[in-house]
Amino acid sequence: MLSRIPQSGHTVARPGAPTHGSDLFGAAPARRVAAEDARREGWRSRGAAPVQAHDAVLALDIETVPDDLVPPDWPPDRFPKNAWHRVVAVSFIEAAIVRTPGEEREAYEVTACRSGGEAGWDEARLLRAFWRFFSGKRYRVVTWNGRSFDMPTLLVRSMMHGIDASAWYRRGTRWEGYASRFAPDWHADLMDVLSEYGASARLTLEEAAALLGLPGKMGEHGSQVADMIARGEAERVRAYCETDCLNLMVLYLRWALLTGRTDATAHDRSVAGLVRYLDAERAERPHLGRFLDAWRPASNSRPAFVAMPATGVRETKSL
Repeated sequence: MLSRIPQSGHTVARPGAPTHGSDLFGAAPARRVAAEDARREGWRSRGAAPVQAHDAVLALDIETVPDDLVPPDWPPDRFPKNAWHRVVAVSFIEAAIVRTPGEEREAYEVTACRSGGEAGWDEARLLRAFWRFFSGKRYRVVTWNGRSFDMPTLLVRSMMHGIDASAWYRRGTRWEGYASRFAPDWHADLMDVLSEYGASARLTLEEAAALLGLPGKMGEHGSQVADMIARGEAERVRAYCETDCLNLMVLYLRWALLTGRTDATAHDRSVAGLVRYLDAERAERPHLGRFLDAWRPASNSRPAFVAMPATGVRETKSL
């Protein structure tokens, strides 16, 4: 049970919950990182790489509908190109990266699971607010198929609207940055990295979620989004997108353990923190409670917690 999971005694890289500004993305002022961005640009040209650590994980997902740019003769059974997708939801989980002084391992404290803006916002306003929010911290971005779809779509649609997305391009070094495929500490597209960058078959998010006993999409699917939007159900779309982010965040925690970014104790503390967050939010946001309720039974056969006691025998810990 949750009472048996150790509470956090670590320090957070950037303390404090997100500041909810007028754009409703909770964007922090970007001035505090602007000077660092400028210095990093200088480092790019000189070939050095003294890049500061990331502040937080941003597990990100978007929902889109076909735009009127889709050519009339485009086959209906073919997926439209990125540029022809209108963004209707940008959802994310934000988790502060917790580091213990003198140790390399990390833990992650969830501070938000939400969608940016409001349901009635048009695409340009949504994208403009997102990039303001993104520029306010040094995020480690986590996606599922985000290198092929989510991020290229956000970027090309931002270009269409004339929106500054320079934080995506100007941070990092010549060798590591958000656009670098083999730099998962900047952008971890888990679908890509779990397939060893295409060396093995890629899993869908639903298939990967099933590995860990996660609820998956809970009956919804991206192919239904256009009809939901047409019926005026934008809030339902945003809730569905947030559910995808929850699956994604738990998968990231387990991948962070797999790759040595965290250890078993910190992993379990991060999972327990996410569970507490969902329990605390469920009254006002029922879809978060439904996700947790669907996850709990499966955790008996595929434990959410992985730490072993001193005996070396795993202790069964259910949600």
